[in-house]
Amino acid sequence: QGKISGRAIMMAGAPGTGKTAIAMAMSQELGDVPFTSIASSEVFSLEMSKTESLTQAFRRSIGVRIKEETEIIEGEVVEIQIDRSVTGVGPKTGKLTLKTTDMETIYDLGQKMITSLTKEKVMAGDVIQIDKATGRITRLGRSFTRARDFDATGADVKFVQCPEGELQTRKEMVHTVSLHEIDVINSRQQGYLALFSGDTGEIKPEVRDQINQKISEWCEEGKAEIVPGVLFIDEIHILDMECFSFLNRALEDAMAPVVIMASNRGMSRIRGTNYQSPHGVPIDFLDRLLIISTQAYSADEIKQILKIRCDEEEVEMTEDALAVLTKVATETSLRYAIHLISTGLLVAQKRQSSKVDVVDIKRVYSLFLDEGRSIQYLNDYQNEFMYNEIVPAQSNSMVVD
Repeated sequence: QGKISGRAIMMAGAPGTGKTAIAMAMSQELGDVPFTSIASSEVFSLEMSKTESLTQAFRRSIGVRIKEETEIIEGEVVEIQIDRSVTGVGPKTGKLTLKTTDMETIYDLGQKMITSLTKEKVMAGDVIQIDKATGRITRLGRSFTRARDFDATGADVKFVQCPEGELQTRKEMVHTVSLHEIDVINSRQQGYLALFSGDTGEIKPEVRDQINQKISEWCEEGKAEIVPGVLFIDEIHILDMECFSFLNRALEDAMAPVVIMASNRGMSRIRGTNYQSPHGVPIDFLDRLLIISTQAYSADEIKQILKIRCDEEEVEMTEDALAVLTKVATETSLRYAIHLISTGLLVAQKRQSSKVDVVDIKRVYSLFLDEGRSIQYLNDYQNEFMYNEIVPAQSNSMVVD
């Protein structure tokens, strides 16, 4: 609802328990609210300071709804006359006749409008909308009065009613832009182009302060409203102490989105220090978070997920094969089982079958190793691999520093 900013949530759970899936679902459900998803490793790999990249992620997640009134001309085209000079060199001139149910007017056209009309392929009988401020022309469709039974029209032709009332009307337009986009446009000479190239660089704090001030004024005047969105940070344990202390302060800011984090670590070291902490996150920062633990899927849920995945990949699978695949997923991991769907289809096609059966699942299970069997295989045949460093006494478990 955006009434209280700076709420932070952490989803903690083992790998493959659906943390990122929840984030993706949220981005779909929220619709018009800005949603930004980043992985913690991005913070370290960008050519700018860590705090700057986090600030940009924060400001990408805060939207500004700007309301503005524009004058538009809306009517049905009765006639377009475009006069070219005999030599074909001079400027084009023209007249456009527009009508509504109540009135009809003739407009003189300039060079720019003639080009726009030609580009949009506007012809008599079209209902068009012209934005007076920008001169942008939008075709709304064909008028019902021009619909004839013998007309050859494509499936994409839309028929609309002839507009009523005045030709010129005032309309309220609403645009949603993120704070980061406003920052970029105002930060450098080629600002608008920087949005497309992605090379935004570091943005000065003075620029951001001025923008915040301007937006506050707009909010008071009722021109704009702030829409706090959601920032999803995956693998939060990869961040270091500097980033956590920055996040601590950033969450207290008046304009802060809802921050959702995900971590699959248990008790582990905070990056860059020798201190152990739950989820690899400092204790004082954990205190700010609402922690949600994600549980592993049950066998029935795994079966349902695999069924949906088969539909998505357009793979037909027998009930027995699905049951075997579910058993494989419970014993290994869901991700490994998902990989076996498309590979199973290839094996089934090789034996000229359209459905994946148990034999195909067994075949791909023997061909492709999961994590557990891969470790076992390395332990058994470690001497045949290069740079083998496992001491015989430790061969049963992986060595973790």
